[in-house]
Amino acid sequence: MGKDKLRRFAAIKSFENVIEAKPEVDFSLKGSWRKNFFKNNNPIVLELGCGKGEYSLGLGKHYPNNNFIGLDLKGNRIYIGAKEALALNMKNVAFLRTRIDFITDYFAENEVDEIWLTFSDPQRKKPKKRLTSPLFIERYKQILKPGGLIHLKTDSELLFEFTLDEIEKNKYTCLENTWDLYGELSAKMDEETKAIFHIKTHYEKLFTAKGFTIKYCKFQIN
Repeated sequence: MGKDKLRRFAAIKSFENVIEAKPEVDFSLKGSWRKNFFKNNNPIVLELGCGKGEYSLGLGKHYPNNNFIGLDLKGNRIYIGAKEALALNMKNVAFLRTRIDFITDYFAENEVDEIWLTFSDPQRKKPKKRLTSPLFIERYKQILKPGGLIHLKTDSELLFEFTLDEIEKNKYTCLENTWDLYGELSAKMDEETKAIFHIKTHYEKLFTAKGFTIKYCKFQIN
């Protein structure tokens, strides 16, 4: 492991906006994120597989009255977003270092208002591990409030088509759906919405530079 990664791993242990969690260990913030961490009663929005936290930070700037939590296992990536959030004194942005598989250990029933899946791994050979597979959707059902939203933003045709098939098969409510986010929706968007969708992760910048179109859908599962 490189010295820079070791330095970042050590640094995030002292960051007040980073929580490192372990499965099968009682998690004190479950059910009390608003009261005991954010100190408010604002909606909670998760970014799963947040990487460097570009969406958590970008949304946090647009919606100061919402609470945003980025989840990822890679501490050296979380370090980048967490450091920026601290520098900007963004009290509404936090990061949870853990595996998404254990999400129900860290959030209580109806505790989460929205989930963002930003450029998730399409898991070409392991469909059960896709973040919109039935395995993960069942976990989201346990923590999302009734009517809570799931957003998927991806370059992957495989993941997008798989997700649309799951929505149709399970009769979830699809509220928005486009195979070309910037081409089809831009004319309908107000300026604030345009700004939100133009928040770009590291991976989105790479994919758009190669000419990939960006797909997006928003749906409800309960």
